[in-house]
Amino acid sequence: MFAMKSVTYTALFFMVIFSIVQVAAQEAQPASSTQAPLTLTLQDALTRARNSVQFQAALTDRGLAHEDKVQARAALLPNVNYHNQFIYTQGAGLVVTATTPTPTATPAPRFIANNAVHEYVSQAIAEEVLGYTQISDYRRARALEAVGRAKAEVARRGLVVAVVQGYYGLIAAQRKFANAQEAAAEAERFLNLSRKLENGGEVAHADVIKAQIQFNDRQRDLREARLAMDRSRLDLAVLLFPNFNENFTVVDDSQLAPPLPSFEEFSRVAQTRNPDLRVSTSSFQAARFELSSARGNLLPTLTLDYIYGIDAAQFALHAPDGTRNLGYSAVATLNIPIFGWGAGRSKVIQADLRRKQAQRELSFTQRRLQADLRELYAEAEAARAELELLKSSAELAAESLRLTTLRYRGGESTVLEVVDAQNTLNMARNAFNDGEVRARTALANLQTLTGTM
Repeated sequence: MFAMKSVTYTALFFMVIFSIVQVAAQEAQPASSTQAPLTLTLQDALTRARNSVQFQAALTDRGLAHEDKVQARAALLPNVNYHNQFIYTQGAGLVVTATTPTPTATPAPRFIANNAVHEYVSQAIAEEVLGYTQISDYRRARALEAVGRAKAEVARRGLVVAVVQGYYGLIAAQRKFANAQEAAAEAERFLNLSRKLENGGEVAHADVIKAQIQFNDRQRDLREARLAMDRSRLDLAVLLFPNFNENFTVVDDSQLAPPLPSFEEFSRVAQTRNPDLRVSTSSFQAARFELSSARGNLLPTLTLDYIYGIDAAQFALHAPDGTRNLGYSAVATLNIPIFGWGAGRSKVIQADLRRKQAQRELSFTQRRLQADLRELYAEAEAARAELELLKSSAELAAESLRLTTLRYRGGESTVLEVVDAQNTLNMARNAFNDGEVRARTALANLQTLTGTM
């Protein structure tokens, strides 16, 4: 009886464990197998991409630069500490220190630097350091914070371009896959047509062979297009989702590109909002303040200390003779650098070299901005202008294939002409899709260059 109950409990235990494992396995399955695909617009993709590691690293650097500025500002302000200390010193014998109202004997300390055998220090100390170096360090930290903000904007700009390329690259890959499907269907229809005409004695068997080769090529292109589409989806998924998820779709808005503003408008905005220019400008300012800080190390520094508390042989407000232990003192220290084997001068030279290099980089960035602005604007203009031509070519290629196929049915064209028309249509459609991605990417590059996207 006991053995039967043990077997029953054991079986029940394993059933519970099996149920728990099944539930855990179901929860561990990816959400893409049960949930509907997530629909993303370009703005949704840009928002989700802010979780990328590279962009967060730029934000971290910006936060670190901000805290450096906070610390440099704190160095300009008085700091207050509450100092507590007990000092025990070996005694040197009894010494009479007071005769009224009654004689009092206290042990003298053995070390001359100490005030008593038992010394209690409990003081609040306010200290202020006044020097040109501290002021320059604060200004430099503030400039470096501006550099951090500008670099974060540069990282965001690069992220925008990457997302735009990935987003419209996926759209183009989906369209190319649809084109490959249409081309494969057209090749299959032509293969069936050539077989039908061969059976009727209207064409040679060589036409069927050529149509079969064309059909095989289109099937291979279809598989490659599917592979490229899946690859584009995976690349975008890695960029957008912190947890891997490929169950999403993107909204095809490539035909809704905003109009291209004038070059003068872009140039005016770029002078004030370009992140790269702000990085170079702030870096140059930081180098100037670093030079000022190095020169400040050669100047005198004034330190002011105000001390309030007790420093006595008793940890009490009053001594045994009634004297008040609580009091204050003030110390002013002027530190004048005299000789340091040229180290201070060497730091000034180093800082001046960095300043000159930062100035050269600023000048180069200004020239590079003008060149990039003209280059990207010309690229955007050309891409948008060529879209109409690419669209027209795709429409003409479709009409050419239709007419060539009709002529082939009537025996007025060859199989090579039909195959050539099919290939031309497929290339024209893919070129149009690539042209749309190029136009949107060029506009995104131009907008991020001016800091407007």
